[in-house]
Amino acid sequence: MAEAEEQLTSSPQSEGRGEGGEDAPEGAGAGAGAAGAADAALPPAGSPGTEEPAGDTKKKIDVLLKAVGDTPIMKTKKWAVERTRTIQGLVDFIKKFLKLMASEQLFIYVNQSFAPSPDQEVGTLYECFGSDGKLVLHYCKTQAWG
Repeated sequence: MAEAEEQLTSSPQSEGRGEGGEDAPEGAGAGAGAAGAADAALPPAGSPGTEEPAGDTKKKIDVLLKAVGDTPIMKTKKWAVERTRTIQGLVDFIKKFLKLMASEQLFIYVNQSFAPSPDQEVGTLYECFGSDGKLVLHYCKTQAWG
């Protein structure tokens, strides 16, 4: 469970409040030690005078994950995800969170129409297909669209 919190930060409180709910979970994930440093969450270490709070809120994107078909539903649907996280990283997280077997496939779809490339970054998808301040992604165990 602690690994899941390191990978993606759940923000169910931010659904009603906006940015206010993101500060507390992010601070909790920073205490993870080496795993937090591996994600390069703190690149402005050489420049302490930069605006870190403004940069940190823009580094995370609200992603709404919706199940399709017979795929198990995640209780927490809204997640704050780093812009640099790849689709493959997101797939790995969802598989681990849902306790799927490594041999099971998981497909991610944008706008219920196409599957992005595994090396595609979430930030790029958000810039192109995000709406209402979030990116909606559908996940399923069998091919559904595209």
